[in-house]
Amino acid sequence: MNSTYLPKRRKIINDPVYGFITLRHAFILELIDHPWYQRLRRITQLGLSHLVYPGATHNRFQHAIGAMHLMQIAIDEIRLKGHEITSEEEVGLLAAVLLHDVGHGPFSHALEFSIVDGLHHEDISSIMMEKLNQYFNGQLTLAIEIFNNRYHKKFLHQLVSSQLDMDRLDYLARDSFFSGVVEGQVGSERILKMLDVVDDQLVVEEKGIYSIEKFIVARRFMYWQVYLHKTVLSAEFMLVNVLKRAKKLATNGVELFGSPALKYFLYNSVTKENFSSDNQSLIHYADLDDFDITGAVKVWQNHSDKVLSTLSRNIIGRNLFKIELQKEPFDKAIVSKKLAATAEAFNLTQEEAGYFVLSQTVDNRAYNLEDDGIKILMKSGEVKDAAVVSDHLNLAALSQSVYKYFLAYPRFFCKSI
Repeated sequence: MNSTYLPKRRKIINDPVYGFITLRHAFILELIDHPWYQRLRRITQLGLSHLVYPGATHNRFQHAIGAMHLMQIAIDEIRLKGHEITSEEEVGLLAAVLLHDVGHGPFSHALEFSIVDGLHHEDISSIMMEKLNQYFNGQLTLAIEIFNNRYHKKFLHQLVSSQLDMDRLDYLARDSFFSGVVEGQVGSERILKMLDVVDDQLVVEEKGIYSIEKFIVARRFMYWQVYLHKTVLSAEFMLVNVLKRAKKLATNGVELFGSPALKYFLYNSVTKENFSSDNQSLIHYADLDDFDITGAVKVWQNHSDKVLSTLSRNIIGRNLFKIELQKEPFDKAIVSKKLAATAEAFNLTQEEAGYFVLSQTVDNRAYNLEDDGIKILMKSGEVKDAAVVSDHLNLAALSQSVYKYFLAYPRFFCKSI
């Protein structure tokens, strides 16, 4: 593949979160113009969260542009502190953060848990980046090395992927803005001003510790209030089960409506190996977005299969499952009772009723002490973990995973069961 278009002027993007964003490099604009990147406009950032927060309809294209903008600021600040980041490394960083989500499927992680076997979006992102590197004649080689932490300057990878990377800084600010959940707001500008590098390690100056505390607490709040909100969980697991049911029907030869891209994954068993060896899988995946799923679910409302049509109709009409959360696992007898009542009410088999009664676990850990933590540069020159430095908040406590167990079932039965 050959790339012939090389723009010679800068481009300005008006972003609702940061204002005007300048694209500095011709190659970055060329990369953004590629159809695989433009596809991210059609992938919502927060899946079905808009069913709870109506404003949360922003997409992964906006998020990646925002993360790139923060990366540009971080690069400038680190250079001001006397550390070298070459022009080639800058372009590599910007490309890496732009492409960190390029492999995301429709509606967040729904596809990973339903119709694609054992394949995560990170795997697909890596495969797509390699293919794009071929298209751009090796211009993404450095970005891929940084992305995969193979480049000799390790702090560059930390800017792309760590507990204080540009991805997290943007999604907290952006998701908070569009959802209206003010608890997620973080002082990203101050954090970026405090960035430095010591011994090839990204650090934050000591005076930025309170901003780091707020960043970690904001992340915890956003997980429980937005990402793991119980109604969002209900909707997203319903969508997963719609796709699982469609996949089962397709495997049994039942004719289903769908776009060519969606039908490819419904009627074929696609694994990671297929993506690596079979261009068709990647081509169809690059054509798949939220519109394929939404269009199919709308049509499936009228399918003869009772499970598929009922679930589809409930998602489209926002008639979501009742959901209960608690700190302990639900008694198996209670789950069995819900299954039996659902099977009887809908005249379903136990296996079919399993699509309507969901018992799962979710967890939230705002800070990971076991991973490379956020490092604080003390005035004395020492580098310490943020959890050790913090005196107003026990960050170590926030590093503990909090598990919640939920049981979801048709709302029609919530009083009678």
